[in-house]
Amino acid sequence: MKIAIQNIFAHKNKGIVALVCSFLLLLFSPISHAKTILVHGDSLSAGYGMLPEQTWVTLMAKQLGEGVTVVNSSISGETSKGGLDRLPALLSETQPDIVMIELGANDGLRGYPINQTTENLRKMISLAQNQGAEVVLLGIRLPPNFGKRYTEPFFNQYAVLANEYETGYLPFLLEGVAGYDEYMQADGLHPTAQAQPLILNNVLPFITD
Repeated sequence: MKIAIQNIFAHKNKGIVALVCSFLLLLFSPISHAKTILVHGDSLSAGYGMLPEQTWVTLMAKQLGEGVTVVNSSISGETSKGGLDRLPALLSETQPDIVMIELGANDGLRGYPINQTTENLRKMISLAQNQGAEVVLLGIRLPPNFGKRYTEPFFNQYAVLANEYETGYLPFLLEGVAGYDEYMQADGLHPTAQAQPLILNNVLPFITD
C-alpha cells in the first residue's frame, strides 16, 4: 500500500446475463476502480493535535489495503480559497480517481461570505470532475454560537452543490463526534484521536458502496 501524506478513487440465458451484470457492477464500483483517492481538506482531515498515523485518512488507507493510494493534501487552517489555489497542481500530479473535498470550515469560523465559499467549492468540484474524477463532498457544521442566519445557509451550501454536480455527499463529517466531550479536543472544534475511527465510519460507505 502506498500512502502519500502531505503537509504540503439479446441474450438468451437470463442467469448468465444476471451474473455478468453483477460482475460489471462490482467491477465499476468506486472501490474496484479507484487507484488513487485524494483527500483535500483542512485540520479535520490533516489530523490537528495528533500523529499522522492516527488520522481517519490514514486509517482509511489501511482499511482499503493494497492497490489503492491515498493522498492526503489537507492542511490545518486551510480555507476554500487556499484549497482551490492548490488543487490544479494536485490533480495534475496525482491523477486521482476520487477526490474527497473537506473544506469551508475555516471560512465559516472567520465569517467569510458564504457565496464566496460556495463559489470556491464549485470551482474545485468542476476541476476534479473535468479531469474525470468522482467527487465526494464532506459537509461541515459550524458551532451554534455563530447564529442560524449564518450557520444554516453555510451548512445547506454543501447539499445544494452535491445536488447540482451529482457528487457523493456526506452531510456532516463529524456526525456522532461533535458535541461529545470524549471525542473532542479542549478547543471544542477538533476531534481527538479516539474519534478518528468514528469519522472513518462516516466516510467509508462513500468509497466502498
